Amino acid sequence: MYTLIVILHVIVSVALILVILLQTGKGSDIGAVFGGGSSQTLFGSTGPTSFLSKLTAGAAIIFMLTSLFLAYFSGTGGTRSIMKSGGAAPVQSMPAPPAPVPAMPGAPAAPAVPPTK
Repeated sequence: MYTLIVILHVIVSVALILVILLQTGKGSDIGAVFGGGSSQTLFGSTGPTSFLSKLTAGAAIIFMLTSLFLAYFSGTGGTRSIMKSGGAAPVQSMPAPPAPVPAMPGAPAAPAVPPTK
């Protein structure tokens, strides 16, 4: 299913690019100078604008839907791991800090360190 949607997504992407490139721009009036009359066109006298705009809208909708499906499938899949399927690893706690050594009787006291500013 995932592979089919990826293939459909790639095909629709290429089709969307081609359909957008086939559309004429706003300044396409220069084409009439070189014999681009509307009576002998492939799409009829109304021109390709309505047909290509409907084709673009359809391809864009399919592109968006396949994008959503691919995002959903990539987010919910993949629980594979290289670890064995046993329980969780035991948690090791940090060792306790060593207890302070009591001063021995008869030993000189530690000098007091004056506070620094």
